[in-house]
Amino acid sequence: MRILVIEDNHRLNSSLQMNLTHEGYSVDAAYDGQEGQDLAELTPYDLIILDILLPKKDGLEVCRDLRRRRVHTPVLLLTARDSVDDRVKGLDCGADDYLVKPFAMRELLARLRALLRRQSPYKTGRMEMGDLVIDPVTHSVERDGCPVELTPREYALLEYFMYHPNQVVTRDMIEQHIWNYDFECGSNVIDVYVRRLRRKIDDPFKVKLLTTIRGVGYRLTPPPQERA
Repeated sequence: MRILVIEDNHRLNSSLQMNLTHEGYSVDAAYDGQEGQDLAELTPYDLIILDILLPKKDGLEVCRDLRRRRVHTPVLLLTARDSVDDRVKGLDCGADDYLVKPFAMRELLARLRALLRRQSPYKTGRMEMGDLVIDPVTHSVERDGCPVELTPREYALLEYFMYHPNQVVTRDMIEQHIWNYDFECGSNVIDVYVRRLRRKIDDPFKVKLLTTIRGVGYRLTPPPQERA
């Protein structure tokens, strides 16, 4: 999942980037409202963390303008303002959630998971497809009851497939949602990661879930008994 952090406090911005990257998210950063809005309109992020008090353009105006431009990416507002009126203003401008500074990183991560879950077909904490099970809290993966050890990038790739079950996922979609602007994605790097993932979640098992759509991309398909 790819997240945009719009926060002018460089120390907090760096801390958020570090913690989110550690959790397996791909992160881009902006330090003023206009830069953040430009990035949000250019890239299909999965979620935006948006400070309210920003230089050049405040967060409420950014959020309002994004909604006017039909950018429906979930927005989590961060602010030191904690009155009811401030929270109402933030939600009324189009934000999906509101977190008051200072905050615990554990709570921010839980709120991110909840917002992402709203966009997915999985409404409980775990993501399941047949005997394949992912726990987004612990980043643990099991297939047929056996633990599957994945690298952070492999996990992010599998999670993205799970958010789009039975859909064709193109290489461009993967690149846009799994890697940030700082990563130079080579011509075959996505294919390499998909092959690595397939060796771990498919090759040891009789039923194959991950298929290649030649010339287009990939699809994670439920087992036959779940397709009816």
